[in-house]
Amino acid sequence: MTSTGRPRDTSVQSVGRAVSILQSLSRRGPSGVTELAEALGLHKATVFRLLATLESRGLVEQDAERGRYRLGFGMVELAAGAGRQSDLSLLSRPVCRELAAEVGETVNLAIHDGLEVITIDQEMGGATISSVDWVGKRSPLHATAAGKLFLAHMPEEQADEVLGRGLLRYTPHTITEPALLKAELRTVRERGYATTSQEHEIGLAAIAAPVRSPDGQVVAAVTVSGPTFRVNEHTVPALAERVREAGARISWRRGHHKNG
Repeated sequence: MTSTGRPRDTSVQSVGRAVSILQSLSRRGPSGVTELAEALGLHKATVFRLLATLESRGLVEQDAERGRYRLGFGMVELAAGAGRQSDLSLLSRPVCRELAAEVGETVNLAIHDGLEVITIDQEMGGATISSVDWVGKRSPLHATAAGKLFLAHMPEEQADEVLGRGLLRYTPHTITEPALLKAELRTVRERGYATTSQEHEIGLAAIAAPVRSPDGQVVAAVTVSGPTFRVNEHTVPALAERVREAGARISWRRGHHKNG
């Protein structure tokens, strides 16, 4: 019973807890029942029961190491389906596909959600070594090219709040000093694109350019990513120009027309 005397809707509560488990696995990676229970403040029996239900629907699966769970292929299907149904994804896909074929690298379309970036669509280039499937995955704002792009175009107070929360170090190259990152964000605004090199993952570099709404707001980022031996200081200028052009074309398809 609730404080108002009405019976508690346990089905809604279970759905909320199941979603929390999926979100925790997304952030933490493979985890055991005890780890999840402690992280979410739930009883182990509750977590085990919900995991069993999620596993039966393919949303989680047991890792090779017995007792640990990870997101299942069903989650990938859901994420990919959401991306395919998105108007933004549909409008951008021809442009992203053309860009991937032109530069030979992986092209992603990402949106901003809270303190993270979510990849909603991806086109693979023809290079032999390509990055993994990022569709549906979340990444940090401060350590990714798309994230820096969103930070650079946020209201200053909002960006300061994000930077003030503390910047997690993912690699020795991650920028964790707010002042240094703010200086880079000014550069992002000036040149019209953002870059990262081994800041989120060793060996991976990326370039991101804005996708704008009809009123000029940055609503998404189109990115090119690849290994640092192909995406580096020598190749970034030319690649960045292609990415900026792609972002402008997608923006135009969405109704944004730059003055002049």
